[in-house]
Amino acid sequence: MRKKFLKGITWNHSRGYTPVVSTSQRFNELNPEVEITWEKRTLQDFADESLLELSQEYDLLVIDHPWVGYAAAHENLLPLDKYLDKKVITGQSENSVGRSFESYSYEGHEWALPIDAATPVAAYREDLFKEKGGHLPETYKEVLDLASEGKVAVPGIPIDSLMNFYMFCATLGEEPFLSKETVVSFEIGTEALQLQRELLVKVDKRCFDWNPIRVYEMLSKTDEFMYCPFAYGYTNFAREGYANHRLRFHDLVSLRGNKKLRSTLGGTGIAVSAQTKEVEAALSYVEYITSEHCQKTLFFDAGGQPAHGRAWDNKNTNFQCDGFFKDTLPAYERAYLRPRYNRYLEFQDYAGDVVRDYLMHGGGEKQILQKLNELYFKTI
Repeated sequence: MRKKFLKGITWNHSRGYTPVVSTSQRFNELNPEVEITWEKRTLQDFADESLLELSQEYDLLVIDHPWVGYAAAHENLLPLDKYLDKKVITGQSENSVGRSFESYSYEGHEWALPIDAATPVAAYREDLFKEKGGHLPETYKEVLDLASEGKVAVPGIPIDSLMNFYMFCATLGEEPFLSKETVVSFEIGTEALQLQRELLVKVDKRCFDWNPIRVYEMLSKTDEFMYCPFAYGYTNFAREGYANHRLRFHDLVSLRGNKKLRSTLGGTGIAVSAQTKEVEAALSYVEYITSEHCQKTLFFDAGGQPAHGRAWDNKNTNFQCDGFFKDTLPAYERAYLRPRYNRYLEFQDYAGDVVRDYLMHGGGEKQILQKLNELYFKTI
């Protein structure tokens, strides 16, 4: 029996690393001829590192969906719809959490299958709210009031600042990038920036250096903060024993009336390099890790945040995460899907700095939007 060795690359967190290692170990037990080893990169590298270079070094890649336009243009990933059984593709499509499956579809092909579903949701310390005697914010106005008391934390690094800018635009009624002329209209863009800054000027300035993980670490291990209105959800912090204090997660607040915030879809998918010499083995593992059974059992048990819908409505997964899946699902169902054109990530890499600088220091919204438009023109 010929041994088949595969290398994979994922991101460095309990949610990104341990699930693929655990499922690969079990896959090896079921398929002794296949051995998969995994390496990890930082969350920032996960967003920035070149897909071309990674696909030349690794057989299996855990990727962010905005990469699929680049993949389609450069053909460095296998179009999975051409290789996997149609029933597998259909099953994934029919059981997608929100637009997770759709996010990896581009120009008629599926460049990855979702293994992890994520979007910004709200998180809080239930024990602190009980001590304070207050109620959870239901509106953005109430979030601002709580922030004035110093009890709100929100991720403010460039990428999250940009994703939240998209969120406010979409919530106000205009999804970004609908036009080839501008990222968003002046009226909507201006209001979105102002709404976002209205909160950021009230929170601790350390937030501008915090990603969602850091926000949740601060929420769970100190009593400084009690609420985060929007950050990419992490089931790990909703599980008993993961952090000092367990967090609870729920849907986003309303901006005006009954119009709840529309956050920006995240998550990860698993792709196969077009350079792999072990196509059959790699595809077999992709089918295994994305299956309903694996997603709602071993993948989840190892710290993963599944993307399969049957894992989200499963009683056991919800029990283990204190209702995380059922309580946040509405936010996933309405989440905004980012553009995925070939050079979009070049825009994203620089646009976040522009938005974050405005949130930190202020300035004219017209000039900020013009900078975003200039970056957009350079990449389309």
